[in-house]
Amino acid sequence: MISRAMEDYLKAIYRLASGGKKVSTSRLAQEIHCSAASVTNMLQKLSAMKLVEYEPYQGVTLTGAGRKIALEVTRHHRLIELYLMEILGYSWDKVHAEAEELEHVISEEFEEKIDEALGHPTTDPHGDPIPSKDGQIDAQRLRSLWDMSGGESVKVGRVSDRNPEVLRYLASIGIFPEVEIGVVEKAPFNGPIHIQIDDAKHSLSEELARQIFVIPT
Repeated sequence: MISRAMEDYLKAIYRLASGGKKVSTSRLAQEIHCSAASVTNMLQKLSAMKLVEYEPYQGVTLTGAGRKIALEVTRHHRLIELYLMEILGYSWDKVHAEAEELEHVISEEFEEKIDEALGHPTTDPHGDPIPSKDGQIDAQRLRSLWDMSGGESVKVGRVSDRNPEVLRYLASIGIFPEVEIGVVEKAPFNGPIHIQIDDAKHSLSEELARQIFVIPT
């Protein structure tokens, strides 16, 4: 039996292991908000269940079975986020917390009903790809807005969903997935970066710009 906590760990490892890299115990503890000892204990359990490959002091990776569960929970989460926003009228800064609770309890039938009601979407409200029913997920080749140079034009691919205050601010200046941005100038010595959306100009700190991921146009 896979517990909610186990699903959270598998999802966190999947999220942190970009490019197939091993995830350190300390980094996972920071993500899960648990002590290193608690993380080690859970990783030992997941390893015994053959859901992760774990070596002390070497980090952890998902097995095929662990990745399948992580993608299923991620699919639930992102479908629920979109359903809450599109059907129930939630704002995009509130859907993440609700989905964190609901992702563990919906049935596969309910998941299919949500997917059908939404027209089989491929991305959630923040631009993150929704894994398919069979566990496939589109690879995104995006760059941080902070890494762009003055004079470039970009389209927003996704934004980080971790901070509701950031999402509320970005919404207030019109930054959403698919929105086109002109990079006017990036000031030296850590910014800010000056951007233009339609006729409006804004200045973003490095902290904000690093939470916006874009595609050059």
